[in-house]
Amino acid sequence: MIDAGYMAKELPGRPDWIKAPDVVDICSVSYCISKPFCDYIGHWKHNGYWFFDSPAVIREIASEESIDLSAYRLFYYEVYRFQFDEERRVWQSFEPDRAFTTEVELPAQKQLLGFDVVSFDAQTTPECSPLSCNNLAESIEVNEHCLLPSLESAKRLLDSGAFDNSEPGPFRVFAVYSCGEA
Repeated sequence: MIDAGYMAKELPGRPDWIKAPDVVDICSVSYCISKPFCDYIGHWKHNGYWFFDSPAVIREIASEESIDLSAYRLFYYEVYRFQFDEERRVWQSFEPDRAFTTEVELPAQKQLLGFDVVSFDAQTTPECSPLSCNNLAESIEVNEHCLLPSLESAKRLLDSGAFDNSEPGPFRVFAVYSCGEA
């Protein structure tokens, strides 16, 4: 796994249309349901994975935008070193966007919440998390955060075609960690 960075996000409860009964909240990497703290891209302070190298950068942007981060949760992400091309049925390497410096500061504390599968058709920001965005959690066993229990289960599901026809890939697998309040 590769250290990918941090994001402060809203932590919404389970939307009514997600029918997975054990899901309490949505801790997906994508921004479709679990929104980032602001439209951060225009600040051009993100790293090559399109997250942040440290919580300090998030706090700096929040200060510039007059955003109170107390309502947001800080997440830390690690990404599996290969992405899955569902059309060719192969795992292939990828790199962070070289236009941005990537020097991720490791968190002092983190709690693993689970693993997410995320589409990266444009190869920049995370796009959709089919477990939540496409309600695959209704047919795939997920935990209370709408995440998978392991990297191995995510890889097995991708290899078996469970994410086919959900979103355009390739797909990347992320370990999702909570670092508490932003």
